[in-house]
Amino acid sequence: MSFLQPILLAALPLVSLPILIHLINQRRFQTIRWGAMMFLLAANRMSRGYAKLRQWLILLFRTLAIAGLIFGVARPLASGWLGLTAGGRPDTTIILLDRSPSMRQQGEGQTGTKLDTGRQQLARSLNMLGSAKWVLIESTTNLPREIESPDALLNLPATEPSSASADLPAMLQATRDYIQANKSGRTEVWICSDIRANDWNAESGRWATLRDAFLELTQGVRFHLLAYPQAATGNMSLRVTNVRRQQSSDGAELLVSIKLTREGVADDAEQVAVPITFEIEGASSVVPVDVTASQFELKDHRIPIERQKDRGWGKVSIPADANSADNEFYFVFDQPAVRQTIIVADDANAARPLQLSAAISPDPALRCSAEVLTVDQLPTVAWDQISLVLWQAPLPAGPAADALQSFVDRGGQVVFFPSQGLTSQSFAGVSWQSWIESPDGIAIETWRGDQDLLAHTQSGTALPVGQLQVRKHCGLSGEQTPLATLKNGAPLLARVTTNRGGVYFCTTTPAAGDSSLAENGVVLYVLVQRALAIGAAVLGNTRQLVAGDVSSEQPAAWQQIAGPPEALSTEFAFHGGVYSAGERLLALNRASGEDQAAVLPDARVAEVFQGLDFARVDDKAGNLAALIQEIWRLFLVAMIIALIVEAALCLPKKVTQAASA
Repeated sequence: MSFLQPILLAALPLVSLPILIHLINQRRFQTIRWGAMMFLLAANRMSRGYAKLRQWLILLFRTLAIAGLIFGVARPLASGWLGLTAGGRPDTTIILLDRSPSMRQQGEGQTGTKLDTGRQQLARSLNMLGSAKWVLIESTTNLPREIESPDALLNLPATEPSSASADLPAMLQATRDYIQANKSGRTEVWICSDIRANDWNAESGRWATLRDAFLELTQGVRFHLLAYPQAATGNMSLRVTNVRRQQSSDGAELLVSIKLTREGVADDAEQVAVPITFEIEGASSVVPVDVTASQFELKDHRIPIERQKDRGWGKVSIPADANSADNEFYFVFDQPAVRQTIIVADDANAARPLQLSAAISPDPALRCSAEVLTVDQLPTVAWDQISLVLWQAPLPAGPAADALQSFVDRGGQVVFFPSQGLTSQSFAGVSWQSWIESPDGIAIETWRGDQDLLAHTQSGTALPVGQLQVRKHCGLSGEQTPLATLKNGAPLLARVTTNRGGVYFCTTTPAAGDSSLAENGVVLYVLVQRALAIGAAVLGNTRQLVAGDVSSEQPAAWQQIAGPPEALSTEFAFHGGVYSAGERLLALNRASGEDQAAVLPDARVAEVFQGLDFARVDDKAGNLAALIQEIWRLFLVAMIIALIVEAALCLPKKVTQAASA
């Protein structure tokens, strides 16, 4: 049991007052033996047992009455969070609020969302508990802001739903920095989240660092998790996978591909009819489809547009279900830009497969070109028209390195392959080591099939990465994230963390003597084309962006064309919609990880907080019952009952008069 005024429990020794008074009263009388009383004492022995029992009961109920009074004024709480307020009112209460799209899920048969319910529960509970200072850290900016009271959670625009994913490690890092910078006293940290795995990123090494950082703090820090882990079985999410414009015989048309995913259902689930609404700048059409499996794809749905309509925007939506945040998707379209690739190679046997992979277009409507250049020719390159650089030469230095870094900073993609003449030069903090030869070939042990260049196809089919054989590879040094690993533990493909753009290192080359990348060309072709598509996406006057990940843009200058009307201009970067930035059109949507994200297991949640003062309670969307209730009235009622029983026991025994003869 926990108490709002635990300091008053120090008065509990007062329950011994009736015992002390009883002992003192016994010492006030002296025993004097008197012969005539011996007969009366002998007559009273028969009822002595009952008298003693009654005296003990009177003493017990007097003690219980005092204990009930003390517990009542200490304001006990009934909740699942034991030890909730031990130690009194905190100096600072920090609230971490998850605003990600998954928090817009509604409870079964309820109208309230997880986010709405969580805000109401936090406001109600924290108002009852009290604090000297209130601080809010919400999931879009991860910036601490002081609020007047927990009631502000119900009205602030910064607590409304958003389309941006949450990053719980980053929010906790901001919490730790705030505590250290402000030298806060005893601190309570309250986390409201649906503990989706993509938001918590429990496999990240940041959690261990955060645990150690919080344990180093001298002031007490307690963590409370208000969790909403319930999944929405049958909820359907919509995502546009591809949009392209092409000329037709009588005008022009858009080819739109979409993907529907049903949460928690088997592939042989009951068929569901879903009307899909396609909207092109206000003009809409509805296409009914039958969804029978857990996933459904509609490829290249044709929408006629005017011939002169080169650029525009659209939206695809489905009817509302358990989560309205994943029922619509915005897109923009334009004349496809030429996908240009530059190849810098010192080995012709490696350059030729790279050139073919980059020059052969996967779609007749897309134009691809690949040009092999030398380092000396780089100053003549029009970098603002280039999508991809394939570099199989000594790592660049001087002006060439500066040009490549600028290319990456504006969103370009670079894939480095090792050259025969290795140098100590590095790029993005990574450098080549010595060559390692394996004449019999080394197979690939693991690779990332969930994301990046080696991800599965849209149909879920894995790339044949495991069929590759590497006969010669080069070591890597520096910080990088392996995307594919050889049997000996060495990386085959690695990515370097950047603010924008993509920097990849492939530790072998497509040359026949080095690997089977050229022989089994599927992996090489897909890898190059995916990097090329990502690089081309930042060219032209239209862009598809992920909500919350717009560091390269200037959201303050955006104008909203489509999207939630309640979104403030200061928060456009966190809300899905279509925005104009000068001559450009930008479409913002939730991250792909928000669709059908798995819930982090309970054991894993406990593990990431291991060693910290941590408590958790699970709630449900739409729940109106208070999480914390004061039960002092029960103790006062118990005190009154104890006093009534004690008074009844103190009444004198009723004397029965003998009937007259």
